Amino acid sequence: MLAERHFIRTRRLCRIRRPLPTPRRNFGDRCQRKKQNMLRYWTAGESHGKCLTTIVDGFPAGLTIDPAQINSDLRLRQGGYGRGKRQELETDAVDISAGVWNDLTLGSPICMHVANSDHKLPRLQELPRPRPGHGDLSGAIKYLGSIRGVLERASARETAARVTAGSLAKQLLGVFGIRALGYVVELGDLKIPVAEGLGIENFRAERDRSCVYSLNSSLDDRARAVVDRAVDTGDTVGGVIEIRVDGLPFGLGTHAQWDRKLDGKLAHAVMAVQAIKGVEIGMGFQAARLPGSQVHDPIQFDPAQKESVGLGYQRTSNNAGGLEAGMTNGQPLIVRAAKKPISTLRKPLESIDMQTKQPSQASYERSDVCAVPAASIILECVVAFEIAAALIDKFGGDSVMEMEARWKLFQDLARQR
Repeated sequence: MLAERHFIRTRRLCRIRRPLPTPRRNFGDRCQRKKQNMLRYWTAGESHGKCLTTIVDGFPAGLTIDPAQINSDLRLRQGGYGRGKRQELETDAVDISAGVWNDLTLGSPICMHVANSDHKLPRLQELPRPRPGHGDLSGAIKYLGSIRGVLERASARETAARVTAGSLAKQLLGVFGIRALGYVVELGDLKIPVAEGLGIENFRAERDRSCVYSLNSSLDDRARAVVDRAVDTGDTVGGVIEIRVDGLPFGLGTHAQWDRKLDGKLAHAVMAVQAIKGVEIGMGFQAARLPGSQVHDPIQFDPAQKESVGLGYQRTSNNAGGLEAGMTNGQPLIVRAAKKPISTLRKPLESIDMQTKQPSQASYERSDVCAVPAASIILECVVAFEIAAALIDKFGGDSVMEMEARWKLFQDLARQR
């Protein structure tokens, strides 16, 4: 009897003193912790607020940063035929306030600011009528608040912050001989092919020479006419942008898990840019209309090219756009994006008054007629950032010196395959 009471008492004490079980982290938590080691960035700021802020986390130490290169990309983003009066008010320039010492990255978060000269948010009034094509109505209902509170953040002015992040990433890619370039291939109903005999080494100079950032400046007059027609009718113009990345090694990205495939990450980054409504890689949608024999890229080997980044493996075509099974295949990356016409029209579309719910014309905010050239710079930068993140994922990211050593080791090992 005594033994039984002692057993019961002991069991009760054990119940009392037993520590609460530690919640087990699930697989998703572990994946999230792994993802947090990768290169990433955030932006903050409103279109007419004091400034736009970018914080880049996971950037390797030991890279000499040239702010002038970032400022050059910011100026290009403000240019291109069809831009509005806002660009005359702003002189975008980056101010790096953290993560860099004596122009050298420290491995800690990098903070960058772009000031807004047209800072007038406290004086701006609410928009009474939502604009079709914008997030005005959806955002105001989602947050149960103002249209102004949505449009100031949803504005494409935010992309100046993304350009600073991507331009920073391009400087890292340059260490490894990787180059990214965005350019316009369609403007409205005008197709703009790459000029014959141009050669890849001249692509950037030709792009910067063109008023619409195409690779065929001989068609600039026709491109201006497309934009001018829209100006005359109070309308806007969209287009198609292509981004090309050269010098990529084999094996950035992976086939092993759906959320780590590089094509998926690129599509996410590109689609997240304001006004982008479609993304394709390589042949894209055309691949669905052709038989496999006309789609897939035959593989060849040239021993004379074994020391190149492509390790001697060559293709007679690049319909895959440099990506197979979520991984780079040694060919140039080709990404294409469709940008819709700007939603704010000088001749407004039908809308309603949010107070009375009566029919009315949409509110008008100062806007561009065509921002397709600017979008080519933005997309160049967001694609470059995703490539830099994949590069760090494969070769490590504590320091540039360590990355260079691992890059060389991988190339040496891969040549032995």
